Amino acid sequence: MRRFLLFMAVAAMSAACTTGNPVLTVTGGKIQGVLTDSSDVMVYKGIPYAAPPVGGLRWQAPQAVASWEGVRKCDTFGAIAPQPGNAPGTFYGDEFYWEGTPEQSEDCLYLNVWAPAATLGKPDAELPVAMWIHGGAFMNGYGYEVTMDGDAWARRGVILVTINYRLGNLGFLSHPELTAEQGQSGNYGIMDQIAALKWIRENIAQFGGDPSNVTVFGQSAGAMSVKDLLISPASRDLVAKAIIQSGGGLGSRGLSPDRAVTQEFYDTQGKDVMECAGLATLPEMRDASLETVMGASGKYMQAGKGYVMFSPHIDGNVLTEDFDHALFEGTMAAVPIMIGYNKNDMGMLAGESVDRFCSVRDSLGFPVYEYEFMRNLPGDDDDPDKDPGAFHSAELWYMFGTLKNSWRPFSDADFALSEEMLDAWTSFCRNGNPGWDAFKHDKPFKKTFDTK
Repeated sequence: MRRFLLFMAVAAMSAACTTGNPVLTVTGGKIQGVLTDSSDVMVYKGIPYAAPPVGGLRWQAPQAVASWEGVRKCDTFGAIAPQPGNAPGTFYGDEFYWEGTPEQSEDCLYLNVWAPAATLGKPDAELPVAMWIHGGAFMNGYGYEVTMDGDAWARRGVILVTINYRLGNLGFLSHPELTAEQGQSGNYGIMDQIAALKWIRENIAQFGGDPSNVTVFGQSAGAMSVKDLLISPASRDLVAKAIIQSGGGLGSRGLSPDRAVTQEFYDTQGKDVMECAGLATLPEMRDASLETVMGASGKYMQAGKGYVMFSPHIDGNVLTEDFDHALFEGTMAAVPIMIGYNKNDMGMLAGESVDRFCSVRDSLGFPVYEYEFMRNLPGDDDDPDKDPGAFHSAELWYMFGTLKNSWRPFSDADFALSEEMLDAWTSFCRNGNPGWDAFKHDKPFKKTFDTK
């Protein structure tokens, strides 16, 4: 690792002296990035990976990027998918969203790339690549939240890509007219993720990345998305490795698509939701204001029709089976998997469901690595009524190396734990081994992460 960092430092200084900021050519046109504060890592913010899904493209599969003229300066993150957000005064609002919510727009299909400056424009560098999928219950979140940064990853020789994808009504609505038009409907957010994976396959060599060595990883709804990408016929061949963080394991019913629920059910539900907003036909739905569409679920609940959360489902095309059946039937991507959870995670996100998955995955002959994040985050110890411990999403500060962005009073031991986790995550991306023993069904092993 020290030799690699020294190489990067020397090569970056050489590149700065000889080539400056190289212009890269990607799908759609030419781009330039900006150096991070580290000065040997380049970040490309707001690269479009699909056409804006607006107007007639609302509730359509992602379409090809429109070309642009000249060199696009990628120094500003793109708008995020429309979402309700996390209000100040709520736990997650105060923990992660105290800076407020960035600009929201249906024009949200952008990704961000962090890469070593020394490898830009050098396809033969063949660095490992990781694509991060944010969580947020398929309703909230974006690819550059305060916890998320690729600087520490790139300095360890792993190119990090983070993405936005469509959420809520816009990302996962089904409707009879959409199904008639497209053969299935819903899962637009998963299609966005697959489009981003394809963009990486086609373009990441420009940044020095290896398009055949892409790890998909995510947390919460992002982890559930990873599970979907592992089993989708459209994506499983694009994945070399996967990390599932707090997304449940085997038998996590309610956390992943259920093949007992039909497309017709989702179509009927979506039709009811849209009609509660006064939208009876597909042309009306596509012409409606963003506010009307986003408010449809609220009107549905106000009408006493119950709670509705739009999320991935089996549609016979993007998703043809549930995660459990794909595991047993051998149709899941045949790749190494790292899977884990936080000590104070909720219900089926953690514990036995993950252990069961690891046992079955190993018995089928595939490497699998389990972990548990144990660190009770500092800052709440003086308030017995507010001590969330190793809560859901707490590990993000550590495995992205962004402790400095938090209000919490982290110690040297926390920064050491962050370094340990960064080394493990990036090691797995490089060679499929995070640095601890694989789980064996007859000799289970689980790595624990806590301060020393």
